[in-house]
Amino acid sequence: MTSHAPIRHPDRFYIGGEWVAPLGSGTIDVVRPADEEVYMTVADAGEADIARAVTAARAAFDTGPWAGIGVAERAHWLRKLADGIDARANDFATVWPNEMGIVHRMAEAMAPGFAFSYRSYARIAERFAFVEEHPTVSGAEMGLLVREPVGVVGAIVPWNAPAMLIAVKVAPALAAGCTVVLKASPEAPGHALLLAEVADEIGLPAGVLNVLTAGREASEALVRDERVDKITFTGSSVAGRNIAATMGARMGRYTMELGGKSAAIILDDYDVATAAEAIAKRACDMTGQVCAALTRVIVSDDRHDAMVDALAASFATVVVGDPFDAATRMGPLATARQRDIVQGYIDEAASSGAVLATGGRRPPHLDRGFYLEPTVFGNVDPTSKLAREEVFGPVLSVIRARDERHAVALANDSVFGLNNAVFTNDVDRAYQVARALRSGTVGHNGMKVDYTIAFGGFKQSGVGREGGVEGLKPYLESKTVLLRGRPAEFAA
Repeated sequence: MTSHAPIRHPDRFYIGGEWVAPLGSGTIDVVRPADEEVYMTVADAGEADIARAVTAARAAFDTGPWAGIGVAERAHWLRKLADGIDARANDFATVWPNEMGIVHRMAEAMAPGFAFSYRSYARIAERFAFVEEHPTVSGAEMGLLVREPVGVVGAIVPWNAPAMLIAVKVAPALAAGCTVVLKASPEAPGHALLLAEVADEIGLPAGVLNVLTAGREASEALVRDERVDKITFTGSSVAGRNIAATMGARMGRYTMELGGKSAAIILDDYDVATAAEAIAKRACDMTGQVCAALTRVIVSDDRHDAMVDALAASFATVVVGDPFDAATRMGPLATARQRDIVQGYIDEAASSGAVLATGGRRPPHLDRGFYLEPTVFGNVDPTSKLAREEVFGPVLSVIRARDERHAVALANDSVFGLNNAVFTNDVDRAYQVARALRSGTVGHNGMKVDYTIAFGGFKQSGVGREGGVEGLKPYLESKTVLLRGRPAEFAA
């Protein structure tokens, strides 16, 4: 376990291309979830700090060095950011376990991919048709559809996977020509501060990216500020609804990736043990603190018990402990509050008739840290809180279905629609079931997501998509231009 955070300016914000002292005296202790010790202390932004960051972003967009910058130069800066992130990959990998408990070797494996979105959006921007000619019935000689940046973007990210979630917001925003105020979570600000260090090192034009750490009140100030044209948010559906209400009142733009209660449907031709192994293996990733995690396992009634036993057997072998121990398969939950929330769901389910097959408590050998055993419940009532609400921890619910049609109905009977999966050896059945499921992603024989195509949800799982070309479009406004001639730029 490492004790030193590789953050150069934890007591500062990055605003207008400079590291500036906060206007207030508030601070935030970032607690290491493995041992409950303070990992680092960062500045806590107030509303005045948020306003200062918005002013810098607004100036950079309206009149500063970013205004009118071309696509090629935006792509150049995105690639420089990517190179800088690559150079700090070890720091990104070290901070992540210390802030939210992910196993270090998983963080090391994923850190080299943190720069991917920046390079990907450099390529997408270079190939994207920001200006298109269209036939027109207006009487004009030339009709153009022009896509222009939406303006100043407020990006609000959670604590579970900051670097990745920052990337799918900041990269498309910059590719589109927007400027950004990035508000990091108080629980896990390190990745945002590291990105700010990279931006400073490469000389990204002042005000293009501004980074602060703050709690709820300052976040609300960012959402309310009418100089912010768009909010992009990842977090809970409750917070998302509040943001949508505020933005709707002032006709602001927003995209949101929210909660999930994703289902894995096991069809009757697929081996139960194989499905259980695939589900259990991914259920421990990031201690189950993954919005797209497959936490509802829907299986035919006659194979229910076998599925519960197989999942319990897989979970019983999981080594829980220090994220920096090479033997550890699953680390702690991110915060004391999150552990208490998950334990509350477990206790209520056990008292409400669900059958606890394994887990459900703090590992006996770990008396400090926010640890919890991976947990499986069988005979879960599909109308229960455990089956319907996002637990955000390593807890699986096995639900009985009469047949395939009933399984699809159970999967769709949710306020969420982020991610689902269907397990079958028949690709035609997989496609048919996928088309029937109301979710933004459907994987075949496992939990699968692809940000190079698109990621996002139906219903209360969000608005809009992140990743790929679909993730660029929400940062653009479409303008129709009707001309009685052809500008030289479009001459044959």
